[in-house]
Amino acid sequence: MRDSAKTLDAMTLRERSDMMTLVANALEATAEEAQEIGDDRFAANSISLARTISGCASEVVTRDLPAAELLLQHGIALIAQFQGRAPRSTVH
Repeated sequence: MRDSAKTLDAMTLRERSDMMTLVANALEATAEEAQEIGDDRFAANSISLARTISGCASEVVTRDLPAAELLLQHGIALIAQFQGRAPRSTVH
């Protein structure tokens, strides 16, 4: 059974923290995939955003929900952008 979707404001601190961790981990995985196909710039952007989210997760989930929301939106959009692309061949 699935829980209904919640806004960050409706989530507990633990749920917010878990959401930030989930998105950061997904960004790190996306960075690894991008690196494997030779897209170093996308990998660097993904890992930078993942580290930003991880580094300030505890502070933004308790004090600055708009900042947390913005970081999550950017992270999810970056992941979706990567997943929506057609695979590119690597030139050696």
